[in-house]
Amino acid sequence: MARDTLSDLTAFLEVARARSFTRAAAGLGVSQSALSQTIAGLEARLGVRLLTRTTRSVAPTEAGERLLAGIAPHLDGIAVELAAMGALREKPAGTIRITSSEHAAATRLWPVLARFLPRYPDIKVELSVDSGLTDIVAERFDAGVRLGEQVEKDMVAVRIGPDMRMAAVAAPAYLARHQAPQTPHDLARHDCINLRLPTLGGFYIWEFEKDGRALNVRVEGRLAFNNTALITQAAEAGFGIAFLPEDHVRAALAAGRLARVLADWSPYFPGFHLYYPSRRQPTPAFALLVEALRYRA
Repeated sequence: MARDTLSDLTAFLEVARARSFTRAAAGLGVSQSALSQTIAGLEARLGVRLLTRTTRSVAPTEAGERLLAGIAPHLDGIAVELAAMGALREKPAGTIRITSSEHAAATRLWPVLARFLPRYPDIKVELSVDSGLTDIVAERFDAGVRLGEQVEKDMVAVRIGPDMRMAAVAAPAYLARHQAPQTPHDLARHDCINLRLPTLGGFYIWEFEKDGRALNVRVEGRLAFNNTALITQAAEAGFGIAFLPEDHVRAALAAGRLARVLADWSPYFPGFHLYYPSRRQPTPAFALLVEALRYRA
């Protein structure tokens, strides 16, 4: 097989998995126009169309699906074997790509990375902060971080943090003007600060539980953000009640900038987990980082 053909097949695999020329080009480190020309050349040589292109998406044709199923295991195997060559080096090396939410990155990943990286100068880490539920296989990440209940069953999940719970909070000045809610139903009478979700575009539904009774509440208010830091600032400024991770507002609660409400309605749930495909063969560098991140109570 000509070397150019192998390179073109790798490019096709990247586009077919990412379902996007833009994302695939970024992953391959080439321009979108160059990648488009590569795929067009491959299709011309094979005499069949491999991808269906629209203004919004890219998807394999029937021929493309057949080619994808045939070459993907072999190209993935080559990638695994090349990565395994790192085991023959005296020092662990390589780049590890992780996708994570902002909260997990700040509270679980960065504190460990700050201690880990100086000990292994040949290991590089690329941390992509994204609150959406990223497909780590399609986006070519080595691992992702999600709450335990969000990790898919076919993934290896490693706990990297303790159980968590949410906290409904408001500034003392706000609570001086409005009677504190006694049950989640009382939130209907309050100005609540919403969190816009990145995946489906809707607002986060506040989840409560008490004595085995679960209660999900859609709240209303004048403010909505897609960033927890801004929600915290708005709550501290007295604009309403916010619903945030307990550890995120612990300092503000201790300092008196925020006060907690409905504390007896906030159950614990599984905390952050690092996850990666079960078929993945960890490199020495990746295995070291997993152990460094592993939560030990």
